[in-house]
Amino acid sequence: MRNPLSDTVVQLKPSGIRKFFDVVQEMPDAISLGVGEPDFDTPWHIREEGIYSLERGRTFYTSNAGLMELRQAIARYTYRKCNISYDPKKEILVTVGGSEGIDVALRAMLNPGDEVIIPEPSYVSYVPCVALTGGVPVTIPLQEKNRFKLTEEELLGAITDKAKILVLTFPNNPTGAIMTKEDLEPIARIVREKDLYVISDEIYAELTYGVDHCSIATFPGLRERTIVINGFSKAFAMTGWRLGYAMGPEVILKQMTKIHQYCIMAAPTTSQYAAVEAMNNGEEDVQEMRNAYNHRRRYLVERFKQIGLKCFEPEGAFYIFPSIQEFGMTSEEFATRFLREEKVAVVPGTAFGECGEGFLRVSYAYSLDELKIALGRLERFIDRLRSEKF
Repeated sequence: MRNPLSDTVVQLKPSGIRKFFDVVQEMPDAISLGVGEPDFDTPWHIREEGIYSLERGRTFYTSNAGLMELRQAIARYTYRKCNISYDPKKEILVTVGGSEGIDVALRAMLNPGDEVIIPEPSYVSYVPCVALTGGVPVTIPLQEKNRFKLTEEELLGAITDKAKILVLTFPNNPTGAIMTKEDLEPIARIVREKDLYVISDEIYAELTYGVDHCSIATFPGLRERTIVINGFSKAFAMTGWRLGYAMGPEVILKQMTKIHQYCIMAAPTTSQYAAVEAMNNGEEDVQEMRNAYNHRRRYLVERFKQIGLKCFEPEGAFYIFPSIQEFGMTSEEFATRFLREEKVAVVPGTAFGECGEGFLRVSYAYSLDELKIALGRLERFIDRLRSEKF
């Protein structure tokens, strides 16, 4: 028999996030700080709207692009938050999670050989999705000394005549870094000068602490060059509802919708009705959850200081990215031993790119009680490692 498999797919590595999650599921008394899933239930009034839609028999297909009512709500929400206007008829696509939005944007825009610039550490999907299109991922290793922000010099050094798209993922998973308006200004100028396009993954836009999120699409000349990806999973605690959206110029969204039409048909109808309620009446819920995450964030920063673990203070998302370089172990070795000896799962930094070596991603989308127990186990583990050195 001939080989039934695609060489490209076989060469893709499985997600490094899920590996530790799957192990901890079968380990009694284990604590997982590895998955970026809010520990909050979806707010009741949002769930109620989903239930109501089922009771009313709203189990039909929606438009390929999504319910017009939802696209209108997304347009209003985006204008209210970012002061950017999108036409709900032509410039917004409702997707199955933000991940689908990333995938169809890349497939709609890339030809084989086109280069996509991806600052890392970053979410695990970008490099594989580029590879699946026949594009070429060009990674930029971001530096802890720069608080894992993308600098003008780093971007210029990665651009060739084949570069077409820059992926921006701020607030960042896994580092918790953000890019302020001042940080983005030189990036926006380079994008214009070098005739690039941007895929801006803003799924954590609502989760910033102290500084409001700024979208690169707000800069002059960038709206027509940018696909903004967002969704409901993180801000509204709607991970299992599998709903996201993409916004951008009609010429690109038209082709993205075509791909979505053939591969997906339409996002889940029940989820879309619930999302309308989230867009229209969910801001108080988001604020309540953001305040809780901020409290946990401050706890972890202070606790890492007490333990003596080097870590910069994250300003967005719900992750912290401590360095474990002092122990002379790889991130994989550290995470594996920590799970085996103390029954706590964290994710090796290398799951998010090679430059994540020497770091761990710790999610604080978990209760404060769980975090306190887990950090107690981490302190005990680190004390043991330090005693082994002497």
